[in-house]
Amino acid sequence: MAENKGDEIRGVNPPKWILKTMSRTHIFLNKLVRGKMFNTLSGDEVCFVTMTGAKSGRSITMPLMYVPYKQGLLLVASMGGAVKNPVWYYNIAKNPDLSVRYRGKVMALRARLATAAEKPDLWPLCDQAYAPYADYRARTSRDIPIFICEPVGQA
Repeated sequence: MAENKGDEIRGVNPPKWILKTMSRTHIFLNKLVRGKMFNTLSGDEVCFVTMTGAKSGRSITMPLMYVPYKQGLLLVASMGGAVKNPVWYYNIAKNPDLSVRYRGKVMALRARLATAAEKPDLWPLCDQAYAPYADYRARTSRDIPIFICEPVGQA
């Protein structure tokens, strides 16, 4: 049995079925207690984003890390610095109208991708909210997308 050197599995994501099972369980438990518990993931606050699937057209709810921003929030499609965008990125890119539940509120938000000009101002906010984002950017050549999610009807 090989020794674990710590960095050997760095940047490797668990199998999709594990992530799906954990996500579904998290959502189920949060709904079961009416949002009073299970609002964090590994100690960090999450929101529950209901989106429309890009391929299926089905309504999908996922717990996602978020960064409070103005009257809405930011969603960072980092996937731990993986070489590909997370699947939810494609859902939101195709169908930007979202329902987001967090901190006891449900908000109708519209997402748009941050421009290259906006990102230098957004990354410090993201890093302050969740320090590993800086490490994720360092471990990938991918330009990690940031969605700016604003209340519907606001620019």
